[in-house]
Amino acid sequence: MALPKLSDADRKAALKKAVETRQKRAELKTKIKEGKVSLTEVLNKASDPIVGRMKVSDLLGSLPKIGKVRSQKIMEQLKISSSRRIAGLGSRQKDQLIKELV
Repeated sequence: MALPKLSDADRKAALKKAVETRQKRAELKTKIKEGKVSLTEVLNKASDPIVGRMKVSDLLGSLPKIGKVRSQKIMEQLKISSSRRIAGLGSRQKDQLIKELV
């Protein structure tokens, strides 16, 4: 499927929105790393597009004392796909993550 042709103004608006979204996700990851936002709070905000479209692996990697290797092991153990986004988690998967990490 071909991408629609965008005018210069539409393209600039889309790029601006994408940059803002990435900045907000980076801020959220920093807050998680610093302990200002908990895992439970993030999972409860799954309906927020900024949070919901974040990959679970990025979320776990943002948690203190959890790196890429440990986050991969946790995701394999809980049978969560590496491409899964927070909004795509089921209630049981969210509960398992909280039980494992909190």
